[in-house]
Amino acid sequence: MDKNEITKIIENFAPPEFAEDWDCSGNIVDLAEYTDIKKVMLCLTVTDDIFEQAKKENCDMIISHHPLFFVPMKYKDINIYCAHTNLDRAKGGTTDTLIADLGLGDGVSVGDFLRVVDCKISVADFLKKICKISSNVRIVNNENVAEIKKIAFCAGSGSEFIQEAFENGADALVTGDVKFHTAIESPIVLFDIGHFESEILVLKVFENLLKNHVEVIFANEKSPFKTVL
Repeated sequence: MDKNEITKIIENFAPPEFAEDWDCSGNIVDLAEYTDIKKVMLCLTVTDDIFEQAKKENCDMIISHHPLFFVPMKYKDINIYCAHTNLDRAKGGTTDTLIADLGLGDGVSVGDFLRVVDCKISVADFLKKICKISSNVRIVNNENVAEIKKIAFCAGSGSEFIQEAFENGADALVTGDVKFHTAIESPIVLFDIGHFESEILVLKVFENLLKNHVEVIFANEKSPFKTVL
């Protein structure tokens, strides 16, 4: 399949204009002489290991969620494309995929990146649900809340939206990368499920968009963090 047709399919779902100004979504490595794409590797983040996997599997293209702000020279012999903040904003994108995977239906957008779901559930029961998709869950519950009724979601690093979630009536926020001082000041319950765990599910979106047009494989990819018991 022509490379430009592949990117067009993705961009029809997650329009480039949805991306933040600072973002590097789009073609990271664009090899004009290699436009016929037969095999694509999907990943969250392009690393040396992912690059080597793609070469070993004879992939013509890597499609990632995270962008590269600096591209090592050795990466420049394979097409690399990413959809980052535009995929986060898109309906059915990163955060919506997380919500759907938890079986919570459709989230309601209350901001560019923030979704909320009405869900009356105990904190303990919701924690059990979250632990099914992440082994790196941390919880912040400064007010010892027992039950939550409205839950906000922002996949990836979304702790900057705590106040926005609170102002929109959310009792809790599910995200990743929560820092210490942010945690102790939070007026709502926080479920930090890990950056990787909250976003890796979105690769299924790429797969569903492309699987009828080109061979698609997933990179062997894991969170850099390990839980030590």
